[in-house]
Amino acid sequence: MSDFHFDLPSELIAQQPPVVRGSSRMLTLERSTGALADHTFAELPRLLQPGDLLVLNDSRVLPARLFATRGGLTTQGNSPAPSGHVEVLLTQPQSHPEGHNDWTALVKPAKKVQPGETLYFGDADASLAATVVAAGDFGERTLRFAPVADFYATLDRIGHLPLPPYIRRDRQAPNTAEDRERYQTVYSAERGSAAAPTAGLHFTPQILTQIRARGVELATLTLHVGLGTFQPVRVERTEEIRLHAERYTLPAPTAEALQRAQCEGRRIIAVGTTATRTLEHIAREAERTGTALAAHSGSTSLFLSPGLNDHFKLVSGLLTNFHLPDSTLLMLVSAFAGTAATRAAYAHAVAARYRFFSYGDCMLIL
Repeated sequence: MSDFHFDLPSELIAQQPPVVRGSSRMLTLERSTGALADHTFAELPRLLQPGDLLVLNDSRVLPARLFATRGGLTTQGNSPAPSGHVEVLLTQPQSHPEGHNDWTALVKPAKKVQPGETLYFGDADASLAATVVAAGDFGERTLRFAPVADFYATLDRIGHLPLPPYIRRDRQAPNTAEDRERYQTVYSAERGSAAAPTAGLHFTPQILTQIRARGVELATLTLHVGLGTFQPVRVERTEEIRLHAERYTLPAPTAEALQRAQCEGRRIIAVGTTATRTLEHIAREAERTGTALAAHSGSTSLFLSPGLNDHFKLVSGLLTNFHLPDSTLLMLVSAFAGTAATRAAYAHAVAARYRFFSYGDCMLIL
């Protein structure tokens, strides 16, 4: 783990998005030489080549951060007076054979919230109620929500976008209008993520149009960011790391575009670590089963790190933000670009005062 630590001045952690979407800085890293160059994100279209395939994650962030009032244990049929307040982050829906609306969640403070207890969310009308049906490690709970007419519409009304904790906001205040807009990509479509695929936050409709005009092909897939984004690494050696599974969908047009790009020897450039993990997972599954890439849905817990799954089978370019020290996302970037080159790039970014993390600047690795 010590290979992936670096010192970052706190003032370089971006607290707000850039005033104009798409105006971020962009550091380029050439994998073959280690050469670095400073650019702006607006230059991305001309840095791509005609024939490149750019793959974007179109997952949309849920307002999945909720505040609850504890209702006490209900196993005896009693309804005690509500007490205490709990912060809940919904991270992933669970399939249930009887059709229950069950979700994996992170709960804080977790020790006080045990199976059998009911949580009430929202205003005085108790917009949502959920029973805790199972407890896991590190604050994980399974919540079963009582039926409502439109669950997602209720989330939109009472939920908060789960901004990362290093973005300092009043934790119980509603999201600002700016955060509601800017913590989503302009092409987000499929709701389900507990965090934004942040490399995509830089794109504007105008830049996407310029990319198409350059002769670059665009394709989308969906990977819903889940629990793994919020859980810190708790082991000392990278080979002991196990990621939580995250749900993905590969649409037929994207599968066909990937096959064409492969056959024609064109570059496949992933926008973000989420798209990278998905592409590398499906490539490995296709290789394992001896089948061609095809439309499907599934889940992946693939962990990419130097020395572990570091031979990339589909991805030949990566657009990514700057990541936290000691994180699995930094390990993925190091696996793709090389540990020494990544370390040099991050040192340059700190010295050149790039903005870091979700609302920060980005890096193009080719």
